[in-house]
Amino acid sequence: MIGWWIAVLVLVIGAIGASMIAARTEKYWLATVSLVPIGIALILGSTENPLPSDTPGLVILLSAALVALATIAGSPLVALVLSLASYPAPRGEHGGILVIDADSPLPEREILRGGTTIGYLERFAFIASFMVWQPGAIAIIVAIKGLGRFSELENAAARERFIIGTLVSLVWAGLCTAALLVGR
Repeated sequence: MIGWWIAVLVLVIGAIGASMIAARTEKYWLATVSLVPIGIALILGSTENPLPSDTPGLVILLSAALVALATIAGSPLVALVLSLASYPAPRGEHGGILVIDADSPLPEREILRGGTTIGYLERFAFIASFMVWQPGAIAIIVAIKGLGRFSELENAAARERFIIGTLVSLVWAGLCTAALLVGR
């Protein structure tokens, strides 16, 4: 069964590349190929075909690749789901979205800046919390994110994007974490 796990590793590396291209070209659908190696890993691990324990090099490489995939592929996947779930919001100069508030003296203001970087950190912290057997840390991660964004969530568009983006990001990180842990 080691051949299947090597194939998963190769597919994960390819999916990382596709996700990087998806993020740079804004062709977010390319990141959906990331679902393939995750699905295969989940099937292999759940059908009594775990990673062979006598191949620590493969375990380390696959673990690192899955952490990278969880972190990198999450952004274009979140962008894809957001584009399907809501009207596209105009992008701001600093990566946030532009909103119009009747209460604001400015015609438009940019909110939710830095979402990509926050998403990378959130997914990495999610998977790391499971790797050190501290899944309760996920509640802390979500709380910190919510408190940090609280002042920007008075706008309905911002709330919607925040909730959808966070849920997609955490579900993706959870799938990658499951693929990482089920094979052991």
